[in-house]
Amino acid sequence: MKLNIIVDGRANAFEVPDHLLQEAKGFFEKMDADMDKGWQMSRDWVDNPDPEQRCQIAADKILGAIEAENEKLLMLMAAYIIKTMPGVKAVNIDITGDMNETDIIMQLESPRPLGPIFN
Repeated sequence: MKLNIIVDGRANAFEVPDHLLQEAKGFFEKMDADMDKGWQMSRDWVDNPDPEQRCQIAADKILGAIEAENEKLLMLMAAYIIKTMPGVKAVNIDITGDMNETDIIMQLESPRPLGPIFN
């Protein structure tokens, strides 16, 4: 699966191998268990982050992985985002220090054809 990661206006497409979603299941469960206890999201404490917030947290970890040139962590966090928000197309990671401003961009569904307006 592909995830576009946008940082400071630069987009990069990362191909996340499908097998990683299964192989990292235990890692993802640990991440979720940690987040279930609450998480400091920039200035805000969130008791139980929702799926979008969990992806914002993972995106913040992607930013750190890019800075540390840690491709393994980047791929794990990208896989986590794909698993947590099926249909995600891209993440636009905020670089100002407020992870709440990171945008999770979902794939648009194909519009259904409309029937006749009048019978």
